[in-house]
Amino acid sequence: MDKLNLKDIVPAERYEKRRNEFRDQIIGLKHQRRVPLGDSISLTFENRETIIFQIQEMIRAEHIRDAEKTQQEIDLYNDLIPGPNELSATLFIEIQEESKIREILTQLRGIDNGRSIYFRMGEERIFGNFEGGRSSEEKLSSVHYVKFPFSQKQAKAFISGETPAVLVSDHPHYRASTELTEPVRAELSKDLV
Repeated sequence: MDKLNLKDIVPAERYEKRRNEFRDQIIGLKHQRRVPLGDSISLTFENRETIIFQIQEMIRAEHIRDAEKTQQEIDLYNDLIPGPNELSATLFIEIQEESKIREILTQLRGIDNGRSIYFRMGEERIFGNFEGGRSSEEKLSSVHYVKFPFSQKQAKAFISGETPAVLVSDHPHYRASTELTEPVRAELSKDLV
């Protein structure tokens, strides 16, 4: 999937005119690309369109008009676009009870260790590579960026749909799994071609 550049981002004035329509389109797209994993975690798989939306919204919120600053935002978000044979996601830890946020985040420390979140397809495991700097021994962020690097063989198997693709959390304090539905799998397969 190609990375973004300045020509992919429209000026704030033009974006504002079509923002509602674009936002509705992206909300629908993200719904197709969202995978709940148990009660407290979900992953939204990113692609060019979802990242363009994030950049456009950031430019809008920050009132960015300068091409250099726009390019800085593009450079920052380009890392979230999946590379060849890769899925890229934003992982959200969603805790409804405010009084339990600290306790649950403390229990989930280490979920970003590279072995706890993965895709299972038959005997194959595709482990998530988490972006660093989002947690420490003292705290865990509720938002993480994670990439799943598939081998060419694994990508073909995912696309073919012959073997169930199951997203798994194998953290000692959070065990959950979700088999991808056919519509979600078909949507995510577009990222692997």
